[in-house]
Amino acid sequence: MKFPALLIFLAAPLFAQDALKSSLVFHASFDASLNADFSKGDKTAMIKKGKDLIPCEPNEDVKLSPTGGKFGGCVHFPKKGLTRPQFSGVNMLGYNDKSWNASVSVWLRLTPDQDLEPGYCDPVQITGDDTKKGYVFLEFSKDENPRYFRYAVRPLFEIWNPTNEQWADIPFEKRPMVQVSKPPFTRDTWTHVVFTLSEINNKSAKPSGALYLNGKKQGSIDGWELTFGWDPASVALVLGASYVGHQDDLAVFNRALNDAEVTQLFELKGGVSDLR
Repeated sequence: MKFPALLIFLAAPLFAQDALKSSLVFHASFDASLNADFSKGDKTAMIKKGKDLIPCEPNEDVKLSPTGGKFGGCVHFPKKGLTRPQFSGVNMLGYNDKSWNASVSVWLRLTPDQDLEPGYCDPVQITGDDTKKGYVFLEFSKDENPRYFRYAVRPLFEIWNPTNEQWADIPFEKRPMVQVSKPPFTRDTWTHVVFTLSEINNKSAKPSGALYLNGKKQGSIDGWELTFGWDPASVALVLGASYVGHQDDLAVFNRALNDAEVTQLFELKGGVSDLR
């Protein structure tokens, strides 16, 4: 191998890491706070109180575990509670009505069939002013044993559910989602989850979403008209809806990461802090 070629070969991982770094718009390590360490928008974790939003502090529903994380500390949801920390998407999630692109990365630790209480569980959601105008979520199913793990991108209600059926009554293959019937989650090890959004609201492109577990692509949402109708000021990243378990190293990127980048993110020795 010629010397210049060797330099290019050795530098390639660094260039790829630079690409991840330049796309990072949010990171919450949960080492010492529920708030984000870094954000292009508001760093503060908030909760809803009536019609208002107030800062979220650790409580009986949401605790900080200083040494229990994948990388340092983490956040722990010890029971099915009412506290759902959320982060404003303004200047961070990049939602728009022309072409929305983003990726969300998080580490989860739980044994779903033993830890979760009855009913659906959404460890991470992206919400707007109305779920009938759009809804993005990770979900553990409520009825299957073992529970399925899903990533769903639900556009305007009339697109994905024109006959007004219950979510559970729609055949799996007719839902805008990726479903994993035997996910690898366990309370003994951490599982890396990444989901991507590509060209949402772009009527001249082919919008899609993809789900990755531990660096490996599990499937994609294709062939749907993924048109949303959110008010951009209302969009938020929400954690812990009926979730029981641990979460760590939450991050958002301003584009859809590719397969190689997701693998690289999974393999970072120190987590997303390595990018910062």
